[in-house]
Order: sequence, then structure tokens, then C-alpha cells
Amino acid sequence: MKREGIIKNRQFIADKRWFLPITVAGLIAGAILISSSMKTTDYSLLCSLSKSQSGTINEFSTTVDQLKAIIHYATSRIVPQQSFREISVTFDVLQKRSPCNFLVFGLGYDSQMWTSLNPGGNTLFLEEDPKWIQTVLKDAPSLRAHAVKYRTQLKQANSLLAHYKSEPSCHPSKAYLRGSDKCKLALTGFPDEFYDTEWDLIMIDAPRGYFPEAPGRMAAIYSAAVMARNRKSSGATHVFLHDVDRKVEKGFAREFLCKKYLVKSVGRLWHFEIPPAANLSSHAGHRFC
Repeated sequence: MKREGIIKNRQFIADKRWFLPITVAGLIAGAILISSSMKTTDYSLLCSLSKSQSGTINEFSTTVDQLKAIIHYATSRIVPQQSFREISVTFDVLQKRSPCNFLVFGLGYDSQMWTSLNPGGNTLFLEEDPKWIQTVLKDAPSLRAHAVKYRTQLKQANSLLAHYKSEPSCHPSKAYLRGSDKCKLALTGFPDEFYDTEWDLIMIDAPRGYFPEAPGRMAAIYSAAVMARNRKSSGATHVFLHDVDRKVEKGFAREFLCKKYLVKSVGRLWHFEIPPAANLSSHAGHRFC
């Protein structure tokens, strides 16, 4: 290839690498414009903070977080874990539900984006690696994250399914999470906020699930189903599961999140809308689906 052709090809590859971060930055900017048009209070960055009330301060702070996210993604070569089309699925729901309670399994390069797309809401990240939390929070100290420990391993996936079917405390009619030591799929020992909050959106993009000793996402998927079914507030719980091209994610989603609640499939992401069990005509029994 001629030198001129090589240079052009390198420029094309570089342009492709910049596409997603810049697109994400544009997405966040659009969220700012939309949220601003829906509020009657003017919180321009040029306005004086001296006349601020608590609500105005929160709105101003949220806007600053969004602007920081725009700068982060517009100047970064590191792209979020999900594609633009996959991100857009959750973004569409956040536009309708924000501000809301948004639980995210995993802390990563997309965390600032998720927080900025839920202005005024409660966005919490659960991460298995304490050192990684320190690394991320060093550059984004406003993110809210907890270090958590899982008691499962990916290689146990099949035995955990068998355990769930034979252990009464795992069954949907009796399922709970905090202190549910008998059910091996229940997430126990997590921060109180995890149990005390009714989550409107749950994103499962962690823990790791690509080698036998990794925690796998079996317990996260099961626990998301339990939380959605036990919801007391009105409305469905939106659950987003990433990496459904993998056997365990796909199999556990079909077992606990249910194909009948699958409303959208884009790339490697599935979006479920799970109603509270109280809204179901029949929710007793041994199976979720």
C-alpha cells in the first residue's frame, strides 16, 4: 500500500475510535437539553448561586455532573462497554423514568454516562474489585459505588440451577434477599441501601463471567428478578442484561427474567419489564417463568 493510502487508513481507524465517545457526549448533551426544557426553574451556569435554594443547588450540581461527563467522553479514547444502539435502549427508558432509582452491577468506563443520564436521581454502582473502585473514583469522585462480594462461581451455574429448584427458600413465592443464607442464588451481605431501595431500573453488566472461577451473573440475575417481583410501588421494574450472547446469561435470563417480559433485544442487550408479583393473577409456585 502506498504511504498516502496507509496514512488515510490510519486516519479512518482513528476516526472510528472517536465515534462512540463523541456520540455518547452528544447523547448526554441531548439529555441536558431535554431535562432543562421540562423544568420551570432556570439554572443557567451563569446564574448566581447566592440565591440558591436546596432544589436549585441539586439541579445545578446535576448539570455540572452532566457537563463533566460530556468533557470526559469527548476527550477520551476509551469507549463504554456497550454500543451506541445498546446504550440507547436504557437511555429511552431513563428519559421517561428519570429521576429514578437506578442500580448498576459493575463500575466502569460508562459509569459517568449512566449517572449523568439520571439527573436528580439515585444511581448506585456495585463492584467486586475494591482497587478498581479506587481507580475509577479517583477521576470521578462524585460517583456512588459499593464494593461487594459474591458467593458464587461461574463453574457452579448448573448446580445452582438445580439447587434453586430443590430449595424452597429460592422459590418465587417465598424468595427474599437480605439474610437468605439457604438460597445460594440470593445476594446476601450487601449494603443496606441495596435492600432498602425499590429500584426502578437495574442494569446487569457485571460481575465478571468469562472464566470458571469468576463470580458469574447468576446471583445478580436471580436477585434482580426477586426485587422486581417484590416491588411495592406501582409500575414495572426495568431490567437490562448485557452479554446475552453467553450461555449462562441467556439461560438464567430465560429462567428468572422470563421471555414473556422481554420487550426489546438489541445487540448483546436484553430489556425486560417485570411487574410486581402482586399484579400477577397467579404468582405462587416453584418457578419464576
